Amino acid sequence: MDTSDEGRMSRLKEFLLTFFMPERCYDQFFLYFNFMHVPCLKIVLSKTMGILILVGIVIAPLPQIWKVLWSGSSNGLCMASIFLEMLAISTHAAFCCAQKFPIGAWGECLFALIQIAVLALLVPHYQGKTIKGVSFLALYCGFMFLLASPLTPVSVVWTLHEWNVLLVIAGRFFQARSNFRWGHTGQLSALSVFLVFLGSLGRIFSSLQVLEDFVHFWVQIHP
Repeated sequence: MDTSDEGRMSRLKEFLLTFFMPERCYDQFFLYFNFMHVPCLKIVLSKTMGILILVGIVIAPLPQIWKVLWSGSSNGLCMASIFLEMLAISTHAAFCCAQKFPIGAWGECLFALIQIAVLALLVPHYQGKTIKGVSFLALYCGFMFLLASPLTPVSVVWTLHEWNVLLVIAGRFFQARSNFRWGHTGQLSALSVFLVFLGSLGRIFSSLQVLEDFVHFWVQIHP
């Protein structure tokens, strides 16, 4: 193997160790060719699903924003769906802030929230309702500030956070109903929908892993 090949393999190993597996799993897969090592497979799957979740949260709105800007139209996009998605992300961010979690654990939500806010401004803008869009964002910023401030009881933030899943489901329902009523998807981005789907798969897998670990722990302490 020449120097260039060694360099490429070194970069590949560094990439895999950084994002997908610890060194012991790298050895199992690429030194011993033990591709059926179950603990390492679970680690790789878990890290892969974590990346899918991050992609689904952070990157998914970008293709939608680009498609609206490129076409100069927001036909097919439902404002109620966008509002509910903003609310779900906002309550999660406010909950993490209230619990004093490090921003590294939830900072991607702020990035996603900014993108959804841009989308919430573009939709009414291309419908000829720019002033309403700006007013909506101003009111929402005030609501967000109040939600994250000490003026809002923690119990209220906790309750809103518990409704996150229902908010997301309701948002998807309103979007689907809007597309069904109009008979087309308009400027709805297929890539954004696919990325959200990948992120949802990642969340399902992570939740099942947590549930499996909890059941295993419960069985151990309650034989």
